[in-house]
Amino acid sequence: MPELSVVIVATDNEQRTVLQVLVDGTSVARTVHTSASFPVAASDPVARRLQAAHPDVLLVDIPSDNPGMAMHAIEFLHRDLPDTAVFAIGSLNQPQVIVNAMRAGAREFIERPTTTTDLLEAFVRLTTAQRRVDKQGPRGKVFCIVNAKGGSGATTVAVNLALALQAAHGQTALVDLAPLGHDSLHLNVKPHFTVADATRNLHRMDSSLLESFMTRHNGGLQLLAGTNAPAALEPSTAEFVRLFDMLVTHYRYVVVDNSSRLDAASRLVANLSETVLLVACTDVASLWSAARVHQYLGESGARERVRLVLNRFRKVPGFSEADAENAAGAKLLWRVPNQYFAVSSAIDRGVPLMEQSHTEIARCFSGLAHELTRNDIDVKRATWSLFKTV
Repeated sequence: MPELSVVIVATDNEQRTVLQVLVDGTSVARTVHTSASFPVAASDPVARRLQAAHPDVLLVDIPSDNPGMAMHAIEFLHRDLPDTAVFAIGSLNQPQVIVNAMRAGAREFIERPTTTTDLLEAFVRLTTAQRRVDKQGPRGKVFCIVNAKGGSGATTVAVNLALALQAAHGQTALVDLAPLGHDSLHLNVKPHFTVADATRNLHRMDSSLLESFMTRHNGGLQLLAGTNAPAALEPSTAEFVRLFDMLVTHYRYVVVDNSSRLDAASRLVANLSETVLLVACTDVASLWSAARVHQYLGESGARERVRLVLNRFRKVPGFSEADAENAAGAKLLWRVPNQYFAVSSAIDRGVPLMEQSHTEIARCFSGLAHELTRNDIDVKRATWSLFKTV
């Protein structure tokens, strides 16, 4: 492993000194510069000194009592030094700070007080990921699927969207975060490991170990299965952040089946997602619930990424798509036709709708996959958009 050059930014003198000792103690990295203040603009002398150091890694310590300046610095450094990995140091007892740091551009969030082992593992993950990116390209995108209310069809949408992405682009993972996982039933596979196994082993996770926890569907889709029993102990927010950092390094697209899960984890995943698909039907109860779920996710910053998917769609006299958008408070992205018996049969037989090619509903999910990826630089353009609504 090549030696990494590290710059430390920490306003606390003692913390800055401790971090320098820890970095140099890893034997795989050395401190090339330290700063007692956060950069605020490109013309800032602090920013110029950081740029001149050309570091591989920037360690930014986030003060617990005033994280705002640190967040601005992370965002600025991520933008101004795109080839440098930003690692945030902070308290794991502040979930929103973790999410904000990752959205600002931090690649890792490392617990304070920090140890040499923590830093060494983060440095190893970085170099492993960089080797993979050199071969495969940029980090992947996350699409999160969530129910407006139980039974709205989030799992059906998640499974078939993931299969459509895999068929079109490859390198797709499906992650089942439902309180009780059903994705494996839809795909008719028998997983040996679950999300819980992956999070318990994050301390030693690498690409090979991650792959060993995945269950491969015959179409190439990789499933990180959900729990088959209600979980007594949930992973922490920081563990989910680290897991998804691994996933987007390893896969081009990651589809998350949140189902009806509404907790800190679901908010975090929504914040890490490119798009959140809120699945609802056109009945009053479903749209009423969609508005509440949208509000809940929006409280942590995901509001602008939420898009409405109307499942079991059928025209209702006197009720327009604009009415559905107004009721849910979210912009309509897609409609899935009302083919309840075909969907039920697919689930019962373990033959997903995407495997029933040349059907209207299979084309629908292929169209949804195209809609979500059409702005990606290297995506091949499809020649049709039958169900496109916007």
